[in-house]
Amino acid sequence: MRISILGANGFLGRRVAERLAADGALGGRRITALTLFDIADLPADAVPPGTDVIFQLAAVVSGAAEADYDLGRRVNLDGLRAVIDACRALEQPPRVVFTSSVASFSGGQGVVLGDDARQLPANSYGTQKAIGELLLSDASRRKFLDAVSLRLPTIIVRPGRPNRAASSFFSGIVREPLLGLETTLPVPDDFAVWIASPRRAVAWLLHAASMDTSAMGLDRSVSPPGMSVTVGAILDALEDVRPGAAALVKRVADPAIADIVAGWPAAFAPQRGLALGFSPHEPLVDIVAAFVADDLESTRQDRAITHA
Repeated sequence: MRISILGANGFLGRRVAERLAADGALGGRRITALTLFDIADLPADAVPPGTDVIFQLAAVVSGAAEADYDLGRRVNLDGLRAVIDACRALEQPPRVVFTSSVASFSGGQGVVLGDDARQLPANSYGTQKAIGELLLSDASRRKFLDAVSLRLPTIIVRPGRPNRAASSFFSGIVREPLLGLETTLPVPDDFAVWIASPRRAVAWLLHAASMDTSAMGLDRSVSPPGMSVTVGAILDALEDVRPGAAALVKRVADPAIADIVAGWPAAFAPQRGLALGFSPHEPLVDIVAAFVADDLESTRQDRAITHA
């Protein structure tokens, strides 16, 4: 089996690559080649002949796509079109796993969206992701490829440094205090968000790459079973793992960020995802503990932090 990961230097791309390299197989088939690609126009060798699976994880994130419309459209749409064209050149249609987003929906606080909810994005990033889903569903119908589009929740806790995603602070209010650093919270404590852990997201991506797609029909998009939590609950879980750490979170309003995330739905009823075999989520406190176990020390070293 030959696998390409586009966006391989992102934190999910690196984790998927590490897992595949460690396992040496996917869906019971031995991996014979692993092609990793990031941050450049798509070259011909990013999807070499005989490619069986493509993880399309490359994207301009939400805040950056909103700030630079041309960049977001070029990467999130034109980049995906290049992937589809590369698939058309292959002898056999590959499985394409595409990371879509909860941002492709709107509705805000207090809503619980079912599997048949209409996508009505409230930002350019979400719009680009929704368009990408439709392009891949059509390409699957035409048998250019075999797509599974995962509408990923907000992923916490992300290692490393804050990025330009509007959702970055959801990780920041856990990661920074665990590093001994102050951080800001731009929304109220009762603000609810649909989340997933890095461990769970990787498990979903690998399942999407090896699952039987015959039950999906024309609809190649799925909302996996994340978890709806409030900011206050995240801070409570932080306190459970590291007492006193939540005191480093300072409430500072940021209307630009709040306006973006306020449009995202706070919860889903992901019955289709469960029926398709995507695993349910672990408890919130386990997410914080997993960051400490998996990523805290490497994040501290990467950022040259010697205290905490």
